Amino acid sequence: MAAAICYVPANLLPVLTTTTLGSAESDTIMGGVVFLYTSGSWPLALVVLIASVMVPLGKLVALGYLLITVQRGSIAGNRERTRLYRLVELVGRWSMLDVFVDTFTVALVQLQPLMSVEPGAGVVFFAAVVVLTMIAATTFDPRLIWDAGADTDTEAVHG
Repeated sequence: MAAAICYVPANLLPVLTTTTLGSAESDTIMGGVVFLYTSGSWPLALVVLIASVMVPLGKLVALGYLLITVQRGSIAGNRERTRLYRLVELVGRWSMLDVFVDTFTVALVQLQPLMSVEPGAGVVFFAAVVVLTMIAATTFDPRLIWDAGADTDTEAVHG
């Protein structure tokens, strides 16, 4: 839930503020995607859109789905849900890449007083989404997916 809450400001608040010759411009993730697309870098815009918007949202939806199905004791699609869990865990390892790119950009572009780049509050929330979803995936016990089916089989035998 905390990651889902942090997802909103991560996408609404600026992630980078660029200052060029005294004029400052703040960009959100989607603002960056639009800028890249309109400047002709649509492949890079697509990569940023997928990596920074769609993947975190997909992880949140997948983790929510796994949690709800485990809580309800669903026995359908155990293999698919296990694969989904493994995918979320695998993707989680690479999710901090966006934060590292922003960090390197801030560190490299310091040509004051001509130009500078500073991180925005959106980066903090984005990093929180990444870390919280990684913790959620790590602490989720995938055996719970299969335990619901074992409980149903036990009830059928003893019932």
